[in-house]
Amino acid sequence: MTSLLSDIVVVDLTRALAGPHAAMMLGDLGARVIKVESPESGDDSRGWGPPFVGGDGERESTYFMSCNRNKESVTADLKSEEGKSMLRRLVAHADVLTENFRPGVLDRLGFSTPQLHEINPRLVVLSITGFGHDGPEGGRAGYDQIAQGEAGLMSLTGASAAEPTKVGLPIGDLLAGMYGAYGVVAALHERAATGRGRVVRASLLSAIVGVHAYQGTRWTVGGEVPEAIGNAHPSISPYGLFKTADAPVQVCCGSQSLWRAFAPIVGLDAADERFATNVLRVGRRRDLTGLIESAFAADGTEHWLAELARAGVPAGKVRAIDDVYAWEQTKSQGLIIDVDHSTAGPLQLPGPALRFDDLPYAGGRERHLPPPTLGEHNQSVLAWLDEQDSGGE
Repeated sequence: MTSLLSDIVVVDLTRALAGPHAAMMLGDLGARVIKVESPESGDDSRGWGPPFVGGDGERESTYFMSCNRNKESVTADLKSEEGKSMLRRLVAHADVLTENFRPGVLDRLGFSTPQLHEINPRLVVLSITGFGHDGPEGGRAGYDQIAQGEAGLMSLTGASAAEPTKVGLPIGDLLAGMYGAYGVVAALHERAATGRGRVVRASLLSAIVGVHAYQGTRWTVGGEVPEAIGNAHPSISPYGLFKTADAPVQVCCGSQSLWRAFAPIVGLDAADERFATNVLRVGRRRDLTGLIESAFAADGTEHWLAELARAGVPAGKVRAIDDVYAWEQTKSQGLIIDVDHSTAGPLQLPGPALRFDDLPYAGGRERHLPPPTLGEHNQSVLAWLDEQDSGGE
């Protein structure tokens, strides 16, 4: 079967997470992704751990593995003439180049946007930065936790405003990568009509602000500054995490009809004048939470999940990561893939999030490639470049 992006070649100059995640998303859809790494140590994330897998001399970082499946690895020193020559050859035969250097770094290496488009006018360039490529702070280094703080996310996360908390994974990096891949696909679509590539720009700042959603409009439209309120919802109640006799359960009453179904389960009258409307319930959230948890204290999570399911009220448990990957629903969605790593052997990796009708596999490709070892594909990619340079297909 032909993969969705099987005719697309991506040259991936990125490292760490935001850029590699974007390139991996394109690889998941079937693009050929050639990752260019420094010869000495490769992508920074190859050294991020523990945990690592593999023996001495073949140690591989599980962090690196999380964002580099479906790629090939070649090594090149881009400060050397040999490395620059290799990159020029790759660019000439590529459809997309991804990079997350600080603004100006590629220009100083001799690969500014005009120079890249002189080599290949059809090239789509994805540039991911920390805070944008221009503006008064455009040159700042982009690290996820710093961006989470600067972009307001930490002020919304945690038990209270007094305890700003980062999200438990590098969500700014991941969102920037997702926005970047989305922009690349749009630019490729445009190129089909114009014949020319363009630059797509994303940043950790723009990605996080881009998902402020109702918390953003609370300020820009409503004039309220949102603050962290733990596991409750600022605009809907009851909606959040509630203690039971053994473990917490999550309940989401997103409509008045769901409130009417939920209230009798915890011994409340849905028409109680204290809680009759969502506005009243939000205003008395603390009181309502106390009553709900008092009722839930009589039994454990599984009992209440069964009761809520019978009433048609959306609810769920809080799973640890190992439980998520053991869950049959996770497996049924193709969210675990099997690969055979060249040094670590058979591995299971988190799989692509997308599925497509009429494709009997997760993502946009039938066979997923393991994360590459450093320089694993030097010879095969050079052979391919020789073939392309000589006019081969």
